[in-house]
Amino acid sequence: MTIAQTTTPALRIPAANRPIAILGSVAVSVAVNLVVWLIGEAAGGSFELVDRGVTTQVGAGTVISSAAIPLFVGMTLAALISYLWAGVLRVAQIVGGVLAVGTIGLTISADFDTVTTVALSVMHLVLAPVLVVGLEAMRRGLFAN
Repeated sequence: MTIAQTTTPALRIPAANRPIAILGSVAVSVAVNLVVWLIGEAAGGSFELVDRGVTTQVGAGTVISSAAIPLFVGMTLAALISYLWAGVLRVAQIVGGVLAVGTIGLTISADFDTVTTVALSVMHLVLAPVLVVGLEAMRRGLFAN
């Protein structure tokens, strides 16, 4: 008598060098966040914030810069430190993931409409796995040689 076992394959994260891991992560983050923004727009989100009589619009440019700049800076900093201490990549995965999720509070506390708040919160959530996977690809790239 045999017992059949089925297993689900583990997520395979390829090894990547530092520049590819950083630029690939930024590209994925920007693309996914633009899709989330477009869905939010289609769902009727205003993506406007009125603060002290000044209206600020969250447009495509803001989405692109918000998705790209923090990720690029954080991953680049981690990549540079990894030349001296490869363990920083694990630390950066945790710190970056927590910061990405933790900063949702800023979005929730702002005076956005519900659709906009949900869309912007999802954009924060997108950043966490992109960062973790990108840094893991970088880490595997360091140890592949």
